[in-house]
Amino acid sequence: MRMKQCFKCRRTQPLSEFYRHAMMRDGHLNKCKDCAKRDVRMHRRTSERPREYDREGAKLPHRKAAARKVGERWAAKHPEAVKARVRLNNAVRDGKITRFPCEVCGEPKVHGHHRDYAKPLEVMWLCARHHHAAHGLTRKVPCQSEATMART
Repeated sequence: MRMKQCFKCRRTQPLSEFYRHAMMRDGHLNKCKDCAKRDVRMHRRTSERPREYDREGAKLPHRKAAARKVGERWAAKHPEAVKARVRLNNAVRDGKITRFPCEVCGEPKVHGHHRDYAKPLEVMWLCARHHHAAHGLTRKVPCQSEATMART
């Protein structure tokens, strides 16, 4: 079995752990698949072009239909969350409740985070990033207020 050393992580691995690349002497890329994937993930998180490409792709009819199906399945599994969200949105629309900036970072674009769906009008106001964090989901994209602070 032929082995090759990755120039990034310096691990020696079999050629099957390297992507094929016709322009290289041995026909394989000089960085292993793990390092190549890590580089792509970092590029997608930090560069605006892939994010813009994804936003444009999300507007395609078949992608919208797929997202709608996912949303419908989620709503069918979580009727109490849907009911709480509808009650909250109606209260905001009717002026009974006022939205406040994110309780963590101050971002003005916020979601109402329910700790208890049985109390639909008791919410924490969180930006998308901190709302995902409150649910234990990871979101590596900075919220708008943090992105603005980073530029200044």
